[in-house]
Amino acid sequence: MELILDPWPWYVSGPLIGLILPTMLVALRKPLSISSSFQDVCAATLPGGHAYFAYDWRRNAWRFAFVAGIVLGGAVAWNVLSTPDAVVAISDATRADLMALGVDDQTGLVPPQLLGWGALATLPGLIVVVGGGFLVGFGARYADGCTSGHAITGLANLQLPSLLAVLGFFAGGLLSANVLLPAVLGGLR
Repeated sequence: MELILDPWPWYVSGPLIGLILPTMLVALRKPLSISSSFQDVCAATLPGGHAYFAYDWRRNAWRFAFVAGIVLGGAVAWNVLSTPDAVVAISDATRADLMALGVDDQTGLVPPQLLGWGALATLPGLIVVVGGGFLVGFGARYADGCTSGHAITGLANLQLPSLLAVLGFFAGGLLSANVLLPAVLGGLR
């Protein structure tokens, strides 16, 4: 049995995402915080490590269930709701730009040349996966929250630091997509 689901329209999914914030604040009296959740996981699994992780992570134990729900939801979405041969809907111009950068396999959600296991054996792939992962993690903690946290929670609370962080995230994304990624992918050609 093949299950095909179309994406929900923005006017349905957007308000549902927006309702997560008040639900979390009312139910748990805690803000939504995924990057802090990963900090708690590191503090729990690396005892006696860096001073940054030397705090009582047990007071935030609810975040472990939150992270487990994200992982479980991703597994269900991948194994139950996805179609392996589905074509990702991206513009012809983007496909052409990727081809010009040497990314010719555009099947699946992300190009395997960039984020597949085989990509780790190449210098550009290693830079994109490991370097990019480090920069995202470091940036999320340095900005005291990730892109989603600032864009959903911070902006909903009208916090100026979140607005500045979101503007910085967008500027960094534009720089990465238009300057850094072409420079790194030059090695794939």
